[in-house]
Amino acid sequence: MAAIKTEQDILHKLGIAKLNPMQKEAHHAIQENDSVVLLSPTGTGKTLAFLLPIIKQLNPDESEIQAIIVAPTRELAMQIEQVARNMGSGYKTNVVYGGRAGSVDKVEIRHRPAILIGTPGRIADHLRRENFETEEIKILVLDEFDKSLEIGFEDDMIDILDSLPNIEKKILTSATAELKIPGFVGLNKAKRISFLHEKISQLKLKSIVSPEKDKLATLVNSLRHIGNKPGIIFCNYKDTIQRISDYLTKNQINHGCFYGGMEQRDRERALIKFRNGTHQIIIATDLAARGIDIPEIKFIIHYQLPHREQEFTHRNGRTARMNKSGTAYILKWKNDEMPEYLPELEEEKLSKSSVSSQENWTTLFISGGKKDKISKGDIAGMFIKQAGLHPDQVGTIEIKVDCSFVGVKSSQVKSAISKTNNTRLKKKKIRVSVA
Repeated sequence: MAAIKTEQDILHKLGIAKLNPMQKEAHHAIQENDSVVLLSPTGTGKTLAFLLPIIKQLNPDESEIQAIIVAPTRELAMQIEQVARNMGSGYKTNVVYGGRAGSVDKVEIRHRPAILIGTPGRIADHLRRENFETEEIKILVLDEFDKSLEIGFEDDMIDILDSLPNIEKKILTSATAELKIPGFVGLNKAKRISFLHEKISQLKLKSIVSPEKDKLATLVNSLRHIGNKPGIIFCNYKDTIQRISDYLTKNQINHGCFYGGMEQRDRERALIKFRNGTHQIIIATDLAARGIDIPEIKFIIHYQLPHREQEFTHRNGRTARMNKSGTAYILKWKNDEMPEYLPELEEEKLSKSSVSSQENWTTLFISGGKKDKISKGDIAGMFIKQAGLHPDQVGTIEIKVDCSFVGVKSSQVKSAISKTNNTRLKKKKIRVSVA
């Protein structure tokens, strides 16, 4: 195990000068109480708020799992793991989730992590199969608990709680005020911390009115009016996403899609392309409203409004994060009736300007990753020295277990591939292609 880092070391590594008020209060409450319910808007830093005090309570001499964090989606679980890794605490962390072979999980957790993160179904499956010891698991976190405790997860959650007899500390987090916590969770005199009253003042809510019932043309006009900024278009159904995607493609507007019916690999690649700027726009269901690892979002568009106010809140939380500004647009037909939860909205008048949708970055796939000891520096060096790219022509680099991705200026793609494909990187012969 690497040397255990202090809190100040961790914050320095993350580039954070000090914790925000919510994080400070949560830190103290989690240290002092056996049960904590933490409510705070999306984007305020809840993950760090619970990870810091958890790390303080881990035993560096213990070789078994000590804490389990349950997240309702794969993307949120993976995001929590990334935050934990970025902290560089010295404690091993792993993530398990459905959509990949259980054998991969078993290999990764053969050397036990101190913190195991995962989705309800996959964690419950490992516990049923007794794939690891549970005696030393003293801490349980239910992140976005209002989702993790929904009906579809109930059996898995009951099995998880029944399989962990020695839990001494339970932490539940959410960005909504609905506190229907089932009795089987076993909360005893939980300390409740709520920062939900801390409204994100930088969030602007505006309406865009479509003169036609079919809002596709107005959507395109809206995107051109907003300009080349990263944003999410939210829909309720995957069929709507496909219809919008076809229309944006027809109008030469680059974009990605993200919804539950996609293969896990395709979902991950859509997010990678969004993060590195290949796509400035992603069309998504509410799956993208919670905890996914995406860059600063300048705007969201509600192409279809969600059925519940809490999902409206979660969607809006993707922009104006961490005290930054952002705008949530409600795209509506002029005769649409709006739900009661919507306040009075200022109408955005669309300009006639047209913004170029030319793609600036292209995502390249590299057939080598962490298991090949390949680093971001290795990949940057290959494209700068071997392919002759200028540093500002090499963008975001992401390294997975067995592959990597890099953003490259689109004008340099053909040359970059020809000079790097079927060459060696860290003794491994690699393939390089457009992702």
